[in-house]
Amino acid sequence: MLTIRLQRVGKAKVPTYRIIVSEKARDTQYDFLENLGNFNPHVKENQLVAKADRIKYWIGKGAQTSDTVHNLLVNAKIIEGKKKKAVYLSKERAAKLAEKKKAAAPAAAPVASPAPAPQA
Repeated sequence: MLTIRLQRVGKAKVPTYRIIVSEKARDTQYDFLENLGNFNPHVKENQLVAKADRIKYWIGKGAQTSDTVHNLLVNAKIIEGKKKKAVYLSKERAAKLAEKKKAAAPAAAPVASPAPAPQA
């Protein structure tokens, strides 16, 4: 199965990414079929430079996009659709967050006792 995903390149602590087509089971640092563009998260303008026609070609051939690449392409209006959720919480982590939120709720909203009426 082919997938369109990001390959990290660049210096230490200053990453830039290539958008590549490769086999899903292969590591991104090895051979890839085609370089479809690049993504630089450190610049404000022109973060994504992509070959739109080649991306559409590979999607037409059955290549799947990773969630992050899908969201980048939707933002750039290269493909249409809704964004995908790229971050998932484990059941344990979700339970801990729910418990923490539940414990914080009573502390955040203290019950106010009725104020005594002023005496005349």
